[in-house]
Order: sequence, then C-alpha cells, then structure tokens
Amino acid sequence: MESNPRKIQLLRFYVSNTDKVKHTSVYEALAFAAKRYGMAGTTVYKGIMGYGAKSKLRSDKFWELTEKIPVIVEIVDEASKIKAFVDKVMPVIQKLPKGCMVTCQDVDVLFCPNPQLMP
Repeated sequence: MESNPRKIQLLRFYVSNTDKVKHTSVYEALAFAAKRYGMAGTTVYKGIMGYGAKSKLRSDKFWELTEKIPVIVEIVDEASKIKAFVDKVMPVIQKLPKGCMVTCQDVDVLFCPNPQLMP
C-alpha cells in the first residue's frame, strides 16, 4: 500500500435524532454545513441502540411513542479542512443542552473515486 501524502481524517459527531439547532436536526445541520463548506464526503448513520454520559440506554423499539435514537455523522476530508470545519461548528455543538461527543482520527483512504482524497 502506497503512503498517502495528504493527511486524511475522519470526523465523527455522536448526537441524538432529537437534538435540534434552530428547529433543524443537528445531524441535518451538520450534513448541510459540510456540503456548504465543500467537505469531500459526509454520511449520517441512524443507530439501533446506544447511550451517552447524560442519557438512558435507548433503542429503536416499535412501542415507544417518541423515537429517540443515536445518530452518527461522519465527515472525511483533509486534516486542514476538518480542522477549519470543526472551528466553525464547535460553538454551536458546545451549546447543545444534552451535549454530544465529537471524535477525529487519521484514516488511510484505500479507494475513492474522488481524486481530492487520493495520492
């Protein structure tokens, strides 16, 4: 495997589907913001079950009246673009009443039709 000269990172936001920013779901706001800022790629995952430091264990069960489930937003791009994006969105994320977790890690891109992410 050839070494990638660009440092590529994977940014993850762990939120709830009920978290809102100005009447919009946090996961939607993050995905649309990533598109606006020209990030290379974003995926939103709906969780089946999960819990956080300030929440109960939740699952996607048909008998619950209000579905409250975990959602993960993943964004992949060059490290410099990830850092700039984090700097833009963190003030909003830090104001969420229930909070969320944000992680970032280096990744090796093995295949991607997007030339922006390939060596």
